[in-house]
Amino acid sequence: MTLADTPNAVPWARRHSADILRRWQIPGPVIETANLIVSELTTNAVRHPAGNESQSTGYSSLSAVSTFTLTLQLTGTALLVQVADRDPQPPVRREVGVEATGGRGLFLVSEMSNRWGHYPASPGKVVWAELLLQGPGRSGLVHVEQPVERAESASATGPISDPFLIGRVLVGLREL
Repeated sequence: MTLADTPNAVPWARRHSADILRRWQIPGPVIETANLIVSELTTNAVRHPAGNESQSTGYSSLSAVSTFTLTLQLTGTALLVQVADRDPQPPVRREVGVEATGGRGLFLVSEMSNRWGHYPASPGKVVWAELLLQGPGRSGLVHVEQPVERAESASATGPISDPFLIGRVLVGLREL
């Protein structure tokens, strides 16, 4: 799906993803987690377009609208979510304080996905996240530059043994 890098792109991307994943008969908890990942990755594409880092609103102006693409792909036992934008700068997972109102997007993506990463594309880059379609855990916090063909076997590691739990909680909070 190709979208303009405007604020309304994020809810359209979520709606599109939920519709496609329901048609593919993906389990509900995976859809919820995938939608949160889609939301975070598309928000980054909207808020950080190439050349607009100095904007005070965090959103691109309508006079400088560009596009990005969202791709969903089933790869055996996993769902691959990819967002391609025109900004060549790699994504940066920031450490933010408890009082911060933003900046946790890639942290959430890394906590909810089996693996995530980015690679250069012309023009710009692709940021991707992989979700296992079944199983209680994930293989841990793995950040790689290129997507790998096959998902590694998952094992519950780290403080969150159910990777979909945080997704369901955050989706519920966003609906409040």
